[in-house]
Amino acid sequence: MNFSSDNVTGVAPEIIAALEAANQGHAMPYGEDAWTGRLTAQFSEVFETEVAVFPVATGTAANALALALLTPPFGAIYCHHQAHVAVHECGAPEFYTGGAKLVPLAGAHGKLAPETVAAQLGLPGCGIDHYVQPAALSLSQATESGTVYLPGEVAALCEVGRGHQLGVHMDGARFANAVATLGCAPADLTWRAGVDALSFGATKNGAMAAEAVVLFRPDLARTLPYRRKRGGHLVSKMRFLAAQLAASLEGGRWLAWASHANAAARRLAAGLEQIPGADLIHPVDANEVFVTLPEPVVAGLERDGACFHRWDSEGAPMLRLVTAFDTRDDEVERLLGQARAHSAALAEEHRS
Repeated sequence: MNFSSDNVTGVAPEIIAALEAANQGHAMPYGEDAWTGRLTAQFSEVFETEVAVFPVATGTAANALALALLTPPFGAIYCHHQAHVAVHECGAPEFYTGGAKLVPLAGAHGKLAPETVAAQLGLPGCGIDHYVQPAALSLSQATESGTVYLPGEVAALCEVGRGHQLGVHMDGARFANAVATLGCAPADLTWRAGVDALSFGATKNGAMAAEAVVLFRPDLARTLPYRRKRGGHLVSKMRFLAAQLAASLEGGRWLAWASHANAAARRLAAGLEQIPGADLIHPVDANEVFVTLPEPVVAGLERDGACFHRWDSEGAPMLRLVTAFDTRDDEVERLLGQARAHSAALAEEHRS
């Protein structure tokens, strides 16, 4: 019953098989191998347009490198105040951009609203050398609250950004979960809506360690090879990153795995919502569940060995539970059964 993260899982068998196949014989290093060579065509097919693809080993590297393409050292990057780039990346975006400033903005359920971004961009400072200058907008898809932007919402935000010459980056650590939930074309959430660069995540969705910077503007691809190398993320045996990404895309596995995780999250949320005193904090759009439960129920689950994160909150404990590509039905039912048992014990204690 480990629902603490989708990073706690093992690796999908299909990924292991792809790595074993890539391990046969020798191949040229630094992306000159056949696996990496095929990625451009695979990603271009998925996104229905010609893209440039640069595999890296971590999501932090993908985000920071992508933002460095869009932002000068004196630039401002607008993002949600809970965004991973703002909270959990130890200053990597600032480091890779050479000093750009992250400007965190508020928004309900982890999402930015166009009017919030527009209001920030309307403040004095543009063209004045005492201020950082508007440069980029970074959106998380799915968000840190487990919600997803609809295609129209992405387009509206990109339109605001375009009006101020902002480049648009999407942190897609859980992009697969968003696409699986919406059932739309990946293109509708990215370049058709106005996104310039995507950090495509695979590690949280069955891979061992594989992310990619996907660029929808050819001009952005000119300097990324040098930035990646200078930043220490040009992997020598690149075929092993590329093989993971290729195996994820093959046959739509990435969406099937994400759909499984999303369905498990919905079952978990529906069951927890029936516990007296429970309250879902955010809509369950992807594979994360944020819920408040009575402390005795939470403590009982922890004694039972269930793993999840306690999130900062006032009043009843708020938990974050995350499902994954390999979450089993019996794991979900076991946690729900134990939560119901602890809730019943609490009710009995109150009656007595």
